[in-house]
Amino acid sequence: MSIRFDDVRGADPIAQPPVLAPGHTPASVTERISEAVTTKLTKTPKWWLGGFAVGFALLNVFLFAVTNLFMTGIGVWGNNIPVGWGWDIICFVWWIGIGHAGTLISAILLLLRQSWRNSINRFAEAMTVFAVACAGMYPILHLGRPWLPHWLLPLPGTLGMWPNFRSPLIWDVFAVSTYATISIVFWYVGMLPDLATLRDHAKARLARFAYGMAALGWRNSSRHWANYEVASLLLAGLSTPLVLSVHSIVSFDFSVGIVPGWHTTVFPPYFVAGAVFAGFAMVLTLVLPLRPLFKLHDFITERHLQNMAKVMLTTGLIVAYGYVLEIWAAFYSGNEFEIFMVLNRFTGPYATQYWLLILLNIAIPQLLWLKGIRSNVWALWAISMCINVGMWLERFVIIVVSLHRDYVPSNWAMYSGTKFDVMTFVGTMGLFLTLLLLFIRFLPALNMFEMRILTPEATKAHGEEK
Repeated sequence: MSIRFDDVRGADPIAQPPVLAPGHTPASVTERISEAVTTKLTKTPKWWLGGFAVGFALLNVFLFAVTNLFMTGIGVWGNNIPVGWGWDIICFVWWIGIGHAGTLISAILLLLRQSWRNSINRFAEAMTVFAVACAGMYPILHLGRPWLPHWLLPLPGTLGMWPNFRSPLIWDVFAVSTYATISIVFWYVGMLPDLATLRDHAKARLARFAYGMAALGWRNSSRHWANYEVASLLLAGLSTPLVLSVHSIVSFDFSVGIVPGWHTTVFPPYFVAGAVFAGFAMVLTLVLPLRPLFKLHDFITERHLQNMAKVMLTTGLIVAYGYVLEIWAAFYSGNEFEIFMVLNRFTGPYATQYWLLILLNIAIPQLLWLKGIRSNVWALWAISMCINVGMWLERFVIIVVSLHRDYVPSNWAMYSGTKFDVMTFVGTMGLFLTLLLLFIRFLPALNMFEMRILTPEATKAHGEEK
């Protein structure tokens, strides 16, 4: 991989914390990162077993909720008229947004030659894949006939079914499936050198065979590295526009509808910024606890925390601008329905949810202007959790509050999720947690070969080659 070594060699250690703590060699980096994977199953940490038990239990809650849904229908959810979309689409957009940080860290920061991405890109890529898997189930469950999702595809058939390509809901099918495919390939290709390392270090025959098959014959040759770099840059180039396109297309689900609060051109950039905002918050939510559990302070340093906090602050300000622009556009338009929508958010029956999202998404993240807060692990984790909740509430306000009071007052209705809505959402969290824990136990959560490049020995060798 092409890395800007100047970021490591020429950086002022006082002005800017290092990406990799001093004192490491390529061998020590490999040993420390692969330690979590190569540990015998009988010596698996108790916290991992406990976390996996919780995740698997929640996954079974999801299976119960979905089974009941299939047998009964989506009437078990709280959807009504006029609120035809509820927790199902709220959670779909929320999970898709979480997946955006992985692509941003992996693809865009790779193209910009930012070395601080090396410690967290693998973890963020895995988070993207698992979040998209959780998101992708919601539209299928919402179909009402989840055993017929292929009707969304342009497949010739005797029934004469054909998708309406003018509908953004069909655009979602292609956008999300493309995003998922590219993310999985990017994640897997990036692991090939590390899978070969695990193959060579594994002691058990079964582990050597499994990692050897997964490594696809990687032998660390110059030809392999040349092909690897070309493939990585190509996939990064393909992934970068997906960051913009996927959530823009998700926003079209709303903005093309003639519904007060939805029909606005600000939604595409506003949704993209919100997705990156939520994605980085989730990365910090997961990375900060794993950092002490796996003793990764040398690899995920204060530099990473500072940079991720700055990205959250920047995207949070863009989201705040989107909130203000929504209010301004409604009053500037002079449309009585748009104005009513804004006033309903301010003072209506769901005003508590609206002002809570303003507090969690706008007010509290302003603390990130302070360097002491950005360096404080507990404060950073608390702010990240606030953003996670706030971004879910944002989707709730956009969908439910915009729908629950229709043009005709006789159609007005209140909405609240049922226990099956909650069980489905909590169950997807269980699926996410289960997949994540399996990943960090059996695959390298950090990028070993890119971290080895940042060691002084590798930097010196690179300088001599020049």
